[in-house]
Amino acid sequence: MAIVKEEGEHELAPPPQKKEPSENEKRKKKIVPGSLMKALILPGGGDSGPSDGDQVIYHWTIRTLDGVIVESTRSEHGGKGMPIRHVLGKSKMLLGLLEGIPTMLKGEVAMLKMKPQLHYGEDDCPISAPDGFPKDDDLHFEIELIEFFKAKVVTDDLEVIKKVVHEGQGWESPREPYEVKAWISAKTATGKLITSQKEGEPYFFTFGKSEVPKGLEMGIGTMVREEKAVIYVTSQYLTESPLMPVVEDSEVQFEVELVHFIQVRDVLGDGRLIKRRIRDGKGDFPMDCPLHDSLLHVHYKGTVLGEEKRVFYDTRVDNDGQPLDFCSGEGLVPEGFELCVRLMLPGEMALVTCPPDYAYDKFPRPSNVPEGAHIQWEIELLSFEMPKDWTGMDFKSIMYEAENIRNKGNRLFKEGKYELAKAKYEKVLREFNHVNPQDDEEGKVFSDTRNLLHLNVAACYLKLGECRKSIETCNKVLEANPAHVKGLYRRGMAYMANGDFDEARADFKMMMKVDKSTASDATAALIKLKQKEQEVEKRARKQFKGLFDKKPGEIAEVNANEDEDQVTRESQKDGEVHKDASDGTNSEDSHEAVPDADQRGWFSQFWPTGSRIFSSLGLQRCTIL
Repeated sequence: MAIVKEEGEHELAPPPQKKEPSENEKRKKKIVPGSLMKALILPGGGDSGPSDGDQVIYHWTIRTLDGVIVESTRSEHGGKGMPIRHVLGKSKMLLGLLEGIPTMLKGEVAMLKMKPQLHYGEDDCPISAPDGFPKDDDLHFEIELIEFFKAKVVTDDLEVIKKVVHEGQGWESPREPYEVKAWISAKTATGKLITSQKEGEPYFFTFGKSEVPKGLEMGIGTMVREEKAVIYVTSQYLTESPLMPVVEDSEVQFEVELVHFIQVRDVLGDGRLIKRRIRDGKGDFPMDCPLHDSLLHVHYKGTVLGEEKRVFYDTRVDNDGQPLDFCSGEGLVPEGFELCVRLMLPGEMALVTCPPDYAYDKFPRPSNVPEGAHIQWEIELLSFEMPKDWTGMDFKSIMYEAENIRNKGNRLFKEGKYELAKAKYEKVLREFNHVNPQDDEEGKVFSDTRNLLHLNVAACYLKLGECRKSIETCNKVLEANPAHVKGLYRRGMAYMANGDFDEARADFKMMMKVDKSTASDATAALIKLKQKEQEVEKRARKQFKGLFDKKPGEIAEVNANEDEDQVTRESQKDGEVHKDASDGTNSEDSHEAVPDADQRGWFSQFWPTGSRIFSSLGLQRCTIL
């Protein structure tokens, strides 16, 4: 009977697509009635059997129907006495076991009678039969299910498996280069004790230093504090270590209780700035760590590394017991100090070792700290205050806060801390995404301030040598107002630094066109531009002098290094900040110091199709457009 859809009735949603069956599910479809029979020999305990994802540990003895033993894991039947360990649904298993073991209970002993197609006689069996195995015969598999539990698969090849005995505390696990304390004992799969660390002091090791076998370390790397676990490790992951001798057994079982670990962070990734947590703080890392622009309250004690008994500053002694208060992101403390404090939780205490370039070589140095000294700080983060939330503030208050942050950015810029300055400007710009002026007057103040911030960000990019980003940031201002004089000037300077001389010239000329009062600044910039072009041309002529005087097949050596230093000195001498009378280019918001220009613009004029020539010469200093 046809189904008539009434008017207004919605189309029925298509039925959900069926999940593609797994390989094991496809294999189970081969099972036919009578091919697998089970007889209970000894009942087990519990209410349910193992399921996918469980590790099953079992003994087996395989017999012919006449009772002849073909293979066994039991020592009394010629085996090694080592049970088999598999993860259901992940390990490669015989089809009869894949179907039969999930029907068993812990401790149960059962006989599984299998047709050949359910053991090694299966078409495309994933396991190869041992030599001489009667894979075409019906066989009896006597199975004792010793144990099963939900497994934590540590390695994809299933050679390192963890069983959680007691849940631990928290979420953090040790990793390189953390320092770990743990009670550890090891035994073979047959139960023979290899080593035991259960008396005296817990075993101490540094993660990543090969001080425990590789597989054990990988397993401990999945544990949390106070967790107890058994970690099963096969021979390929039993690497040599101080913990225990290398054993010939194919598997070792480690009983581990993770007592404690010290968070050690290689902050820079090169081993120079190291933070060791010596007392835990409160909260969760990193959610409860200080944010940028937070007000931090810390106590600290500073020593020169290697001279820990000679303290050069201690807030509890030298600051009348008062903590140091500072705002993050403002360059008020050495960079290495702030990087580490930003990784701390309230109440945490940490020991920091810092190289000189992140300590006092770029920061006002205490009189008793020698130049080039490595520093050790013991830091306690007492608390911190989050940056002020602008939600619900009126427009006047918002602009007041914006001006305060912008002024901090200007100070950082003058101090040469361009990344920090840029972060201040960008913070205000992010907050401005949620500000809605209520009238034309507020709109003009808001727009002018936002443009100023964009141009200051562009100046930071230029100082950092990222000319293209500086140009893109200027474009955010000029797209809305193509006649913005300061935007044209700053973009022109970025073009010049990038070697885009035609574009720079166009911006400087546009300045004079839209505002005649800027003629002096624009003219000075054009003179500077001409000098840059001449410098590039002079350098290029020296590079290619005599290049084409050689006979065919001969190539003159090209070496631009001989005059590089001279050109660089000339460029630096001329790279001063220019004044823009129309909007205060020489004020604290103006950051246009011109770095050396790239040579691309000049070459694009004289060698438009010569890229293959230059690449064949292996030139390092020129880029062909």
